[in-house]
Amino acid sequence: MYLHSKLAGFDANINIAFIGCGKFISMFLSQYNQLKKIKIDTIVDLDIERAKLNCIKSGLGKEIIEKINFSNSLDNVLDRNIEIFIEATGNPLVGTQHACKVITNKKNIIMVNVEADILCGKYLSDLATKNNVIYSMAYGDQPSLILEQIEWARLNGFHVTCAGKGTKYHQTFEYSTPDNVWDNYGMTSGEAKNAGMNPKMFNSFVTGDKSSIEMAAVVNASNLKCPNHGLTYPPVGVYEIANKLIPKSLGGLIDFDGQVEVISSIDQDKKKIANDLRWGVYIVIKAQNDYVKKCFKEYGMITDKSGQYSAIWRPYHYIGLELAQSIYSIALDNKSTGQTKYFNADVISLAKKDLNIGDILDGEGGFTARGRLITAKQSIDNNYLPLGITDGAKIKRKIRKDEYIKLEDVEINWKKEVLTAREYQKSLIL
Repeated sequence: MYLHSKLAGFDANINIAFIGCGKFISMFLSQYNQLKKIKIDTIVDLDIERAKLNCIKSGLGKEIIEKINFSNSLDNVLDRNIEIFIEATGNPLVGTQHACKVITNKKNIIMVNVEADILCGKYLSDLATKNNVIYSMAYGDQPSLILEQIEWARLNGFHVTCAGKGTKYHQTFEYSTPDNVWDNYGMTSGEAKNAGMNPKMFNSFVTGDKSSIEMAAVVNASNLKCPNHGLTYPPVGVYEIANKLIPKSLGGLIDFDGQVEVISSIDQDKKKIANDLRWGVYIVIKAQNDYVKKCFKEYGMITDKSGQYSAIWRPYHYIGLELAQSIYSIALDNKSTGQTKYFNADVISLAKKDLNIGDILDGEGGFTARGRLITAKQSIDNNYLPLGITDGAKIKRKIRKDEYIKLEDVEINWKKEVLTAREYQKSLIL
C-alpha cells in the first residue's frame, strides 16, 4: 500500500528482465514510459525480432529499445545485474525450469505463468524461501487481485465465504478449439490477430481451463476450498453475488463456507445477463456478529436477504497494464503480491474427444484435453494427469471423450525440475 508515495524517496533503479514477450508483457511495455525507477535490462525470447516488434508496437522508442539486452537464452543473462525476473512464457514445463534457475541464482521472480505456478508452485515457493528471494503472483492477473481482496477481508476480521472471478462460460465451450475460439470468445479472427492474441492461449479462457487454473492458484495461496465437483459457473450478476455465492444450506449455490467459484456472464441460452462480472473479481464476506450486520445495512452495503453476507467486487482487471504493482511491491516493500503457500488444488485432464494409442496431447486450450479443478489429494490418490503436463504427452491406451486421463495412460518426457517438484508436492499429500 502507498507504494507511489514510498517511491519518491527511492534512489536506485529497479532492474528487471522479462522471460517471454507476448501480450501480457506488451501491455506492461505500453505503460513503461510513465513508470519511475523501473529499468528493463533484458528481454529473453526465442523470437528476438518478434520481441523487438512488440516493443515498438507498445510504444517504446528506438533509444530505449537499443538499451535493452535481448537474448534467446535465460542461461546467458542470469549473471547480469537484474533484481526481478518476470516469467511470462505461459508454458508450465519450461516456466518451471526457468523459475528454478532464477531462484537458485538468488533472484526474485514474478510468475505471470500461472500454469507453472499451479503445477509446481508449492515447490517453487518453498525453494524461493530457502534461497531468501521472493516468489510472487503477477498483479493484474485475477488470482493476485482476488488474493488482495481476501487479505483485506481477513486482516479486518471478516470471514471469507467465497471468492472468485467472472468469465464468459457455457458448457458447450468446454469443447472449443483454437479453430473456433473467436466465435465463442466474441470477436473476429481479424480483430484477435491485430491485437496479438494467441488462439490457443485465449481458447483456454473459453474452455474453462484458465478459470480452473486461476482458481487453483487462489486455493493454493489462500487455503480456501475447491468445489466438490469442479467449477460450476452459475450465471450471476454482481447484485446477486451475496445472495447466490453462499452455502447451499442457506439457499445459495456453493458447497462450502469458504471456497472458490467462477460466475458466468451468459446464461444457458448464451444470452448476456444483467450486471455481469465477465472481466472482474469478487469476494463474499460474512458478518461475525449482529452489530456488523447492522453496519452493513446502515452504510448501504449489498447483502443477501439475511443481511449477514456482503459482496465486494472489482469490475475489471487490467492485466499487464498494472504489473508494475508487483515490481514495486518487491523492490520497495520486499513483499509478494500473492504467493503459493499450500498444495491443496490441482487441475487435471479429461479427454476432449476420443483418443487413440499414439495420439499426442497438446496442453491447455488445445484440441485434445480439457482441465478440471479438484483437490490435490484427489489428484494424487487417483493418479490423474495434471493438465500442465499434457503438452507433448503420448497416449498409451484408447480413451473415450470426457474420460479422466491418468498418468499411466501416457508417455511423458519429464523435465527433471518438474518431476522433482511434483514428487516434492506429492510427498506433502501422502
